[in-house]
Amino acid sequence: MLLPERDPDFVLSLARGLQVIEAFHEKPDGLTVSEVAEETGFSRAAARRLLITLEALGYAEHKDSNFRLTSRILRLGFSFISSNSLAKLSVPILEQLSGHIHESCSVSLLDLGQIVYIARSAPKRVMTIDLGVGSRLPAYCTSMGRVLLAALPAADLEQYLAHAELKPLTQKTICAPEKLARVIGQVRSQGYALVDEELEVGLRSVAVPVISQTGRVVAAMNSGVHAARVSSAELVERILPALVDHARLLGQMLP
Repeated sequence: MLLPERDPDFVLSLARGLQVIEAFHEKPDGLTVSEVAEETGFSRAAARRLLITLEALGYAEHKDSNFRLTSRILRLGFSFISSNSLAKLSVPILEQLSGHIHESCSVSLLDLGQIVYIARSAPKRVMTIDLGVGSRLPAYCTSMGRVLLAALPAADLEQYLAHAELKPLTQKTICAPEKLARVIGQVRSQGYALVDEELEVGLRSVAVPVISQTGRVVAAMNSGVHAARVSSAELVERILPALVDHARLLGQMLP
């Protein structure tokens, strides 16, 4: 198999442009040409040309020495959302679930060790992080992430655990790969994941897999609550059954 850059059909300039766009992740104040070069590993001259190209196309702008992405970049994400049947089908189901349990609910996919939110209904804000469609969080310390990790083939999970950067985000965050592997195994056997203040103090969440008609785990669905208001027992007894029902409903719509 050819490496991408050696494949005659691989467009290197496009790949580099996308790398520059991704370099702005969690950089609300923008980046200089030198910072983009450092983030991507490109030469300063190459980074500058790519930024100027993005600016000419309306995807970036600069003031003084700082470049920022413009709102036009959202078109790229919206193109995925508008063409993705899973995202479109998830919205009314999440709204129905959220209205029933009166808690925030979401659907996400796994991407490079992170969960990516593709649909969300949030009547109540339960996190200091302002989450929306396209938001990313680490998989290892989130309920949806653990559900999706539990669905990976054994070899892929082993590789993830060997290379993941497991940081203690709170005092409760599980960071030991061996312990995390055991927890993920438990998630696989019980069919749901409950995460108690591992991502953020005061946040408790439960997640289940969304399983298609062919038996594939295609996504995860969760509900997040304030830990001071909803106990782990209530989360399992009251919210989990509704979550299971709505995830099953979504899965029945997917091939």
